Amino acid sequence: MDLALSPEFETFRAEVAALLTANADKAPTSADRGMKHPKRLAWQKFLIEHGLTARTIPTEYGGYGAAPDILQSRIIAEEFAKSGLPRGLAGQGISMLVPTLLELGTDQQKADWIAPTLRGETIWCQGYSEPGSGSDLASLTTRGEIDGEDYVINGQKIWTSTAKQADMIFCLVRTEPDAKKHHGISYLIFSMDTPGIEIRPLVDMTGAANFNEVFFTDVRVPRSQIVGEPGKGWQVANATLTHERGMLGDPNAAEARLLAIAELMKTETLNGAPLIDNPLLRDRLIRLQAEVYAMQANGLRVMTARLKKESAGLAGLIVKLQGCELNHELARLAIDALGELGVLYGETPYIKDNGSWQWRYMYDLGLIIGGGTAQIQKNIIAERGLALPREPRLAKA
Repeated sequence: MDLALSPEFETFRAEVAALLTANADKAPTSADRGMKHPKRLAWQKFLIEHGLTARTIPTEYGGYGAAPDILQSRIIAEEFAKSGLPRGLAGQGISMLVPTLLELGTDQQKADWIAPTLRGETIWCQGYSEPGSGSDLASLTTRGEIDGEDYVINGQKIWTSTAKQADMIFCLVRTEPDAKKHHGISYLIFSMDTPGIEIRPLVDMTGAANFNEVFFTDVRVPRSQIVGEPGKGWQVANATLTHERGMLGDPNAAEARLLAIAELMKTETLNGAPLIDNPLLRDRLIRLQAEVYAMQANGLRVMTARLKKESAGLAGLIVKLQGCELNHELARLAIDALGELGVLYGETPYIKDNGSWQWRYMYDLGLIIGGGTAQIQKNIIAERGLALPREPRLAKA
């Protein structure tokens, strides 16, 4: 089997590599962390203009407007991984809401929200989980009661990433309390500056407040700010969840981490010898490399199904579980390779890579739970993907 690229794609690869090399000085660094830091937004603008992000999103919505091409997408991802440069912006807005609106939003919603979201000018958060409905999302109780032309929202959300920084929220609200569990839910979008919203940060084990609690008290949202039909938000929510799982299990991000660890093992030494020469560490690296390449191949399968407007089946169901566990294992290898320096965290002159591997190790452990716990994902894979019998339910007393 000849897997070599045609001259056309080799030329495309050379063009992408040259573009990244010539413009590397424009890329934001770890010091440019702010979500709306001018350098991050300028880099995003540059990438969109050259088709290196938002590549297939129509130009009328702020994207580059290219036709879908699996090999071009693969080449772009590979060249970013080799360069070590940051890819385009991602997150709840760009990676989750934008594809949902493209699929299910009205023309007005697409015109209003996709372009500013792609440019990084509008930051979004996701109002899904509640204290009593995490894995069982459909049991949510935040309610929206009709009052004239508004929904009046009361309730609470939890584990809301970026709520403190967000301009907008896409939120699941029970608008028809008498409907069955998976019915009567509506998918609303509204400003985080709306009166009645209170945000309380939650500090996780990284030491940072990466999550938040959000409380709604008589929050008025126009009934027009709904995606899909009233009471049928569960279908919209599932579309968003599909994109969320793809974002959390991105094999291209895993490849970039793999290459960074390989470089670390070539430059760091133990007793005067590079870490890459340690057979135990090298064996772990090669095993993880095989997993990364397998995930990339699976990603191509999922992308092919999406372009054909077909279900990816089992290939799509494994992405979140495998991707999040793989990212955590990559961070664990980096920490183990650094030895005693690998446990350092915070301000110390001996810390490596600004503590990024330690941060990733702790944060990625949380992502094995977030976005659907590993246990829930395994049930989904077993029941929907492998057609195994459902777990028996306990008899009611």
